[in-house]
Amino acid sequence: MQNRTVLCFGDSNTHGTIAMETTTDRRRHAKADRWPSVMEAQLGAEWDVVAEGHPGRTSVFDDPIEGAHKNGLRALLTALESHRPIDLVILMLGTNDLKARFSLSANDIALGIQRLTVDILRSDTGPDGQAPRVLLAAPVIATETGIFVDIFAGAAEKSRALPDKLHNVAAQQHVGFIDLNAVAETDPVDGIHLDAAAQSAIGLAMARAVSDLMT
Repeated sequence: MQNRTVLCFGDSNTHGTIAMETTTDRRRHAKADRWPSVMEAQLGAEWDVVAEGHPGRTSVFDDPIEGAHKNGLRALLTALESHRPIDLVILMLGTNDLKARFSLSANDIALGIQRLTVDILRSDTGPDGQAPRVLLAAPVIATETGIFVDIFAGAAEKSRALPDKLHNVAAQQHVGFIDLNAVAETDPVDGIHLDAAAQSAIGLAMARAVSDLMT
């Protein structure tokens, strides 16, 4: 029997970026400590987990400073076709959309993630040419501190509103949903990224959510 595949499509917190002390800080958690690896270990040998985390990735928006390649919509279909057949896609995005340069509301951010969700559900990259299942993950609420205090100015309030917006998207599209704020907080060093304990807690919570959704 072929293993089931989960594609984790996310940003720097899926990549495993350690809270940044400077703008050139490129440290990364050890692979075993990143949440996709923790989830894979918990799910067992019958599952293959693909960690597709791109630092700075938005949902559907070109970044005028960091580059158009940060747009998740541009990368989504390539990732889906590269790893098919995919049983489940976990979408964990929205944090970078909070940057002040985009001037987006929580509702607009949720609509961007809805666009990705619809594209996945319309694809043929699941088993037998069907669409994969989808699990929307509301990212951990951002705080305005450290080196990102200006870049993410105004993010905290919008971030707090995002889980409810994403829950509504999940209900409308009939896909799974998990609010990661129930199990983790951001690292106070930069208010955006996760420490090892939060990565582990998210991996365990994701494993439970995947098991519930896929059984």
